[in-house]
Amino acid sequence: MAVSPASDWNPQAYAANAAFVPAMGQPVVDLLGPRAGERILDIGCGDGVLTAAIAQAGAAVVGVDASPAMVAAARARGLDARVMDGEALDFTDAFDAAFSNAVLHWMRDSGAVARGVFRALKPGARFVGEMGGAGNCATLWDGIHAELAARGLSLPAGELHWYPTVGDFTRVYADAGFTDIAAELIPRPTPLPTGAKGWIETFMTGPFNATGISAATQSEIAQAIDARVADRLRGPDGGWVADYVRLRFTMRKPL
Repeated sequence: MAVSPASDWNPQAYAANAAFVPAMGQPVVDLLGPRAGERILDIGCGDGVLTAAIAQAGAAVVGVDASPAMVAAARARGLDARVMDGEALDFTDAFDAAFSNAVLHWMRDSGAVARGVFRALKPGARFVGEMGGAGNCATLWDGIHAELAARGLSLPAGELHWYPTVGDFTRVYADAGFTDIAAELIPRPTPLPTGAKGWIETFMTGPFNATGISAATQSEIAQAIDARVADRLRGPDGGWVADYVRLRFTMRKPL
């Protein structure tokens, strides 16, 4: 498959700047409740931290991710991880459950994702996960757009995220055929261990690459955004906290 520059993730930077993502995803694994003998699909497995947690329950897990570097990191953990576009899942009636954490908001064709997950699941199987919801990281995004605009730049629509409301999310997955859809928005202030700069360098490298912004300019932009949002996200103790909002969900493919 042809991999978009937006999928150009760095596993080392991710581990250093964004280890909080899988750490805060453990409650979603608990909600999934993986069982021994189940075959489970992890959509957007990244470096495999949560994939491994699911496997520890005795489930047979297949992780898919669009980033070859992250898939390599997951394979280094001994996991079955494959390079695959979440908007073009290539499975049919293959899994007892599907799982996804902090990934679906990166996939702009949400309908294609929903239909692909539906096809991948066996009748009666469940889909459990969490993603960015309406209002997620609003302050960081204000800083990103303001700094790019000041430089005469903007992100193409295809490089923006899908942060849905509960209603929008539910409609997409109901249209794909899912039933028993339960979704909620959860405000979750989230510490940023390396500040806004580290967040930008971790999560925006791919979109900036896809926009054609050079590495040197990206570093300048990250520092400038850090300065723009410091008064809103950095506390008196110097610690950074971002305004995360998560959309957590469960649903089922009908029998």
